[in-house]
Amino acid sequence: MGMVTAVQANYYWVRLDPPQGHSAAVMLLCTRRARLKKIGQQVWVGDRVVVEDIDWASGRGAVAQVMPRQSELRRPPVANAEQLWLVFSLTEPELDPWQLSRFLVTAESTGLSVSLGLNKCDRMSPSAQQQWRDRLGRWGYNPVIMSVHQGTGIDAVRQQLAGRLSVISGPSGVGKSSLINQLIPAVDQRVNAVSGKLGRGRHTTRHVELFELPPLGNLPGGLLADTPGFNQPNLSCAPTALENYFPEVRQRLAAETCHFSNCLHRDEPGCVVRSEPGEQTWERYEHYLVFLEEAIAQQTALEQTATVEESVKPLTGEAGQTYYEPKLATKRYRRPSRRSRHQDLKTLCGDIDDLLDDSE
Repeated sequence: MGMVTAVQANYYWVRLDPPQGHSAAVMLLCTRRARLKKIGQQVWVGDRVVVEDIDWASGRGAVAQVMPRQSELRRPPVANAEQLWLVFSLTEPELDPWQLSRFLVTAESTGLSVSLGLNKCDRMSPSAQQQWRDRLGRWGYNPVIMSVHQGTGIDAVRQQLAGRLSVISGPSGVGKSSLINQLIPAVDQRVNAVSGKLGRGRHTTRHVELFELPPLGNLPGGLLADTPGFNQPNLSCAPTALENYFPEVRQRLAAETCHFSNCLHRDEPGCVVRSEPGEQTWERYEHYLVFLEEAIAQQTALEQTATVEESVKPLTGEAGQTYYEPKLATKRYRRPSRRSRHQDLKTLCGDIDDLLDDSE
């Protein structure tokens, strides 16, 4: 038994569980059994797997079984994660409230515990840092203000990561790889500077990889999954589920419910989320409305695609090209089979014979 720590092309690095009484773990470079491929079983970083056909001399093996997952994070693909740790920078690149809000909503939609760290505090005044802390507190988050360059706040980060499998994510250039280098010096992740023309980071992490956080003092170790940086994450959820991904909405609905159970909190009467005219609107309400329109547009597009797929059938032409023909609406337009016609003819002949016998 072991855990997948990295996936590259069709190969998987698996860290085998050390035998009882031993602390050293063995790393194997494995392939995937053809049987798993046939049944569509994917192997992700963080998966607990069974390895067979181990060649200890070459350090090779084959993943034969994937154990049931406790959680699934599909983008990036990470199994059995316990929390999602978002890293942003206060400056260079500048912290954008819309981008941060989009990342937070996408993170909340995973169902994992969400934590937030703000890097490069050494380049911002204490008063400006406090303004961001207060602002995010109203959003429902308590960020860790840190500086990887100076080592500020690293202990607070380590406490939140200890004993858990955490996924580190965030935009490019905010210092995710530098943070991992600070937490695990043996990793030595490659880092790049922020682009001067675009004002945003360059991608340095190309694939998902799992690193072991060593124990420190009374703190247990942990596992960190470093992911490629994204400047604009995909937001995909049902319109009715969007309210669950805003802590401000959850807090309001916990105290009082809307008049309608399917309220989308736009212009419905009796809504407790939307502020009444003259009242101070909670800051991210505008974000919520924009994300809601996006979710509605996605749902409409999916429904239209499903309708088209149900009404047509794909066919292959003589030249190998694919074209579509409308499906027959009902079976009455289909030509009856020969077997059915023969059965009907036999039944009819039998009825005629019975009538002739009765007449005699």
